[in-house]
Amino acid sequence: MNSKKIVITGGPGTGKSSLINELVKRGHTCLEEISRQVILDAQKEGIDQLFLSNPLLFSELLLKGRQQQFEDANIHTAETIFFDRGVHDVIAYMDFIGDTYPQHFIDACENLVYDSVFILKPWEAIYTSDNERYESFEQALQIHDHLLNTYSRYNYNLIDIPFDTIENRADYILKALQM
Repeated sequence: MNSKKIVITGGPGTGKSSLINELVKRGHTCLEEISRQVILDAQKEGIDQLFLSNPLLFSELLLKGRQQQFEDANIHTAETIFFDRGVHDVIAYMDFIGDTYPQHFIDACENLVYDSVFILKPWEAIYTSDNERYESFEQALQIHDHLLNTYSRYNYNLIDIPFDTIENRADYILKALQM
């Protein structure tokens, strides 16, 4: 089956995971963010912040995982699948830190096409940092700009999700998708 692939993106601490959890609670198929698992796996190996110590390796692992999620969605039976971030987020973060990346990162962004992309703006009132989220709110603002630039570079018209309750944000997405 060819499911509609919908990305929910945004900088750190914007409410993506809470929104994904709300969509799951409502019975929608969602593929969760994989970066926390990559971080936790690296920490088990004694690497405190893999993204900071080896950003290319970290990004390679994320890209591989997100490519797998995309491929898994191609054989899924759900009509619509929501992704907590897409492959394009990998390039946005690499651009944020000013690092270079191989051509296959660009190829993935060109070849894996999502049907819609929703973005959440940084929201200082809900922003918190934790063991896996080390960025400051100011950095979250910069990452947001890189996400906008990256998705726009690949011809996506991002749909901005307004500040509101999790329930209303989920309603907004579902209404925009006519679901």
